Amino acid sequence: MKNDLVSILSDLIALPSPYPPGTSVEICAYAAKRLKKAGYKVEIATHKKGVDNVVARMKAPGKQAAKGPVIAFNAHVDTVGVGERANWKSDPYKALVKGGLVYGLGAGNCKGSMAVQIWLAEEMARRGGPKKGELIFTFVADEENLGPEGMEYLRKSGKVRPDALILGAQTENNLIVAERGVMWAKITTKGKAAHAGNPGAGDNAILRMMRLVGALSSYYDKALATRVSGAMKSTVNIGMFHGGHNTNVVPSACTVEIDRRLLPNEKVTDAFKELKKVIDGVGEPKSQYAVEFLTGTNGFTAPANGQAVAAFEAVVKKQQGRKVKFLNATGVSDGRYYADDKIEIINFGPGSGAQGHAANESVPIAEMVQSAKIQLEVVQRLLC
Repeated sequence: MKNDLVSILSDLIALPSPYPPGTSVEICAYAAKRLKKAGYKVEIATHKKGVDNVVARMKAPGKQAAKGPVIAFNAHVDTVGVGERANWKSDPYKALVKGGLVYGLGAGNCKGSMAVQIWLAEEMARRGGPKKGELIFTFVADEENLGPEGMEYLRKSGKVRPDALILGAQTENNLIVAERGVMWAKITTKGKAAHAGNPGAGDNAILRMMRLVGALSSYYDKALATRVSGAMKSTVNIGMFHGGHNTNVVPSACTVEIDRRLLPNEKVTDAFKELKKVIDGVGEPKSQYAVEFLTGTNGFTAPANGQAVAAFEAVVKKQQGRKVKFLNATGVSDGRYYADDKIEIINFGPGSGAQGHAANESVPIAEMVQSAKIQLEVVQRLLC
């Protein structure tokens, strides 16, 4: 198992898939070829040229397929870019095995989990496949871009509608079963340009924006203070602030982009309405500003009595003699596209989140082996 996992991960690291540009043809072809050879019904699902996704299915025989759950695994194939090449101590596109670790771009996020899932798919096939229900493996692009051409496309097109979705993530083989929602919005203000030597002749769009953002900040300082659920907090961040085009000109335009992280019981539509209500209440001329919804997805919490979560808890206890930890997610995963489907959404996999998006990224081989063993037994409990 150890040699197989390292071999698969080495192959994946050698297949560049950074965003930008976000192309995924070659690495998806690799996964599709392996799973098709193993006996899966494989589809290359593509909504945008060059941005391929793999969907591989194996159903239980006959009427048994309808008697069990649909369990889907997912890992994203894209990585961030190399960044400063000088910061890498080895070739980022050539796996380096050293000290019990595999180094390379995407080793932790998320090709380590992808390697485990490919091994798991092949091992389940070797064992005859599921005895009930259906087993699906998805390998998708457009995750690093938070884009619509990967898992969001698979969900909207109806190609993947599981009862439980298990996403590869750097959790050190612990669980993330709850995730905050996210809402992005843009505020635009207008003004009137004038010479900086006579600012009174103009209308400063940046100052207008500062009034709006100041009102938002004052409101959220109070409103979000009590929006807490365990380790999760409802938050706001001013992520981008752009205005003006020259120091000696009164700016006629300004834009701000805002990131709101929402508790699972908060909804994206309500969060946008709340933001707009605060902005509208400031009293600026309506013609001189606009509030635009950019994107957003609701958060989720796996059902407390979910069979997949229970299976993970039981298997970790049995194999490792410990209680599985439930981690707090800082970011968002592709599971967010299924947040309103009332399914179990679980993030699980080898590696530490601190390794993601960093030079000399690595994943522990021992954790990959543990992850493979745990997930194999979980699938057997659910589908065999």
